[in-house]
Amino acid sequence: MRPSPMAARAASGCSTAALAFFRLRPLGRAVRPAPAGRFAFSGTGTCRGRLVDSVLEELRSRRPVRVSARIGLQGTKELSDSKIDKKTLRKGLLLEFVKDSERSLLAVVERPDGKKNWVVTDQNGILSSIKPQQVTYVVPGTIDFDCSSIAEFLEKAQDLLDPTVLECAWMELSEKDKSVTVEEFADIVYGSKESLESYCAHFLLSRDIVYFVKVENRGSSTYQPRPSAQVDELIRRKLAKEAANKELEEFVDLLKSAKALPLDSKPSKNSWLMEEKVKQKIESLQAYAVDACNDAQRRMAGNILKAMGFSRTSSAALKLLINVGYFPVHVNLDLFRYDVQTTYTEEVLSVAEELLTDCPDSDKHIRKDLSNLRVYAIDVDEADELDDALSATRLPDGSIKVWIHVADPTCFLQPRSIIDREAMHRGTSIFLPTATFPMFPERLAMNAMSLQQGTDCRSVSVSVTLHPDGSIAEYTIENSVIKPTYMLTYEGATELLYMNLEEEEDLRILQEAASIRAQWRCSQGSIDTSMIEPRIKVANPDDPEPNINLYVEDQTNPAMQLVTEMMILCGEAVAAFGADNNIPLPYRGHPQSSTAVSAFAYLPEGPARSVANISVLRAAEMDFRKPVAHGVLGVPGYVQFSSPIRRYVDLLAHYQVKAFLRGESPPYSAGDLEGMTFIATMHVKVARRLHSNSLRYWLLEYLRRQPKGRKYKALILKFMKDRMATLLLLDVGIQVTTMVAAGKVGDEATVVVEMVHPRDDILSVTEIPEDTE
Repeated sequence: MRPSPMAARAASGCSTAALAFFRLRPLGRAVRPAPAGRFAFSGTGTCRGRLVDSVLEELRSRRPVRVSARIGLQGTKELSDSKIDKKTLRKGLLLEFVKDSERSLLAVVERPDGKKNWVVTDQNGILSSIKPQQVTYVVPGTIDFDCSSIAEFLEKAQDLLDPTVLECAWMELSEKDKSVTVEEFADIVYGSKESLESYCAHFLLSRDIVYFVKVENRGSSTYQPRPSAQVDELIRRKLAKEAANKELEEFVDLLKSAKALPLDSKPSKNSWLMEEKVKQKIESLQAYAVDACNDAQRRMAGNILKAMGFSRTSSAALKLLINVGYFPVHVNLDLFRYDVQTTYTEEVLSVAEELLTDCPDSDKHIRKDLSNLRVYAIDVDEADELDDALSATRLPDGSIKVWIHVADPTCFLQPRSIIDREAMHRGTSIFLPTATFPMFPERLAMNAMSLQQGTDCRSVSVSVTLHPDGSIAEYTIENSVIKPTYMLTYEGATELLYMNLEEEEDLRILQEAASIRAQWRCSQGSIDTSMIEPRIKVANPDDPEPNINLYVEDQTNPAMQLVTEMMILCGEAVAAFGADNNIPLPYRGHPQSSTAVSAFAYLPEGPARSVANISVLRAAEMDFRKPVAHGVLGVPGYVQFSSPIRRYVDLLAHYQVKAFLRGESPPYSAGDLEGMTFIATMHVKVARRLHSNSLRYWLLEYLRRQPKGRKYKALILKFMKDRMATLLLLDVGIQVTTMVAAGKVGDEATVVVEMVHPRDDILSVTEIPEDTE
């Protein structure tokens, strides 16, 4: 009789004996349908010739002839793990024990070791001291077993370890709902309970995760067939795991191939993201490298690292991703760690393009033409977003009038529009040594919104007339059109000031205004916090050895002081405007420190005194209904207004002020401003952390490349304990901690760099004593 389709499926997964069974015997009823990839068979109540019988006959025919004496040693029915103790074990017994989390070995008992432990010789010939809890099985029928015979014993066992018998036996036993001991299982499967067969039965059952479950009952162990539905689910999981393991092997091979390629031939990052299965694994490694992974990604990354021979650490994951070319050597992990949005959606970009092509000026009828003024825009040389510029003149009565012209991005935007919401959730433009990520789409921020030299530009101009002492005599805020005359760097503007050219009288007036403003603020209790600030520009950050350009800026630079004073003046005037017209604005304040400014007068002016002043500052505060005094700046009120392209809170102030200028109600209440400022400020904090971390990394990389033994001038900023001091490397602008032998705060010292590791944020320097120097 031809076998049924079910029998044919069964034959595909069974041994040759099972095959013979299906060819010779007709099948009765089906016990249960087989899941895909597995065989099924059935039996009748009257027929004794079952599949398991033919499997057993084949196994018995293959069983080698053995000569072994039965000694009546307890088997697993009487000997459970919990009952294995010193009395059970004896010299010469063959047992299985757990060597480590991944290995179980056969061994022969040699002698006791202390009160509980035993010394054994394992299958590799190695002596070990084991605890009774490590023993998983004592092979019955063995006494005075020779450890040199373990290899032969294992070789014979290989002939009997046919995993297909597990399913055959499970089908047989599940019909009877019968549990069995290891020895009973050996008798059913092999027709014998002798040492070899019992060990093979234990081996199969103890490592089976599908068909049987171990049950402990009053000190004895039995194996119970699992329910059919549970077996199906376990097989499904097993097949899924095997498929996953195969995928993992293929991915590891891919990683090894990429790792072996030369640097210029490695696959691009995008190539790792094209196939979904590969993408999931490489992104798991990325998430693991930045400590931002979920449980599934952690398991996946751990398995990949283990297969590649790496330790399961974030640094190892980073090293691997760099080795295969997915990350450049100097990758900024903070961009991934903080999930920084460096691109814009197609929807946002599309809206931005529409604004560029069609954006009528709704304030055109109230814009004042100031294009006749000489206008100076002063910023760092790599500035992409130019959002403020300055003008000045001397009035007939000798007083000074200055204009702070601020770019007018709100003429392109509506509050709560898609571009506005995108800007709020970014909070600020992000400036890194390697890149700039603008708050608005690039073409909008750096072209249409920015001030352009020699071009009519829409702006909001804050004009202020000063009293001789530097206080505000009068002010106005109005929509305007300006035509910037100069685009200057701080260095270029300083050079012009030193040249004292007659034709640049307006620039000299601006400097004079800045000087009297600084004196007035000082009389109001302002605190000097100016420092030496480093600035780095990396031209080709994806190269292993990119070009690093370092600039160290002294904030006492005349041009920087000029711009700083004018921006503070602008903020003070806008706060006064808001107060006079009852406009809700993001007013910033800072309480006066309880420590008098004069307390640090003994320190030399500059970074040392600034650090001391900063150390006693109280927390800043904000109000959205009325101005609050800003004790650090020495002004009665202050609103950030001069950078609406770069800072969202400045943009909010523009919305409010411009609505008033048009005779409309402000678009936002004080409560609205508070909530939106909170959201933006959270992103600003992340941006500051990004900037700080990236700047420090590249400063360390700069130091790493310097000649070994190079000497650096350093300024002692403060002492922390004994002679442990914080120093400022004057030529680099970075702070470092080390021991100094002599000197006080404000004194200079000379140091050399001993060790620097940018990725690990390690910088170690040593002072060079004066006599050595």
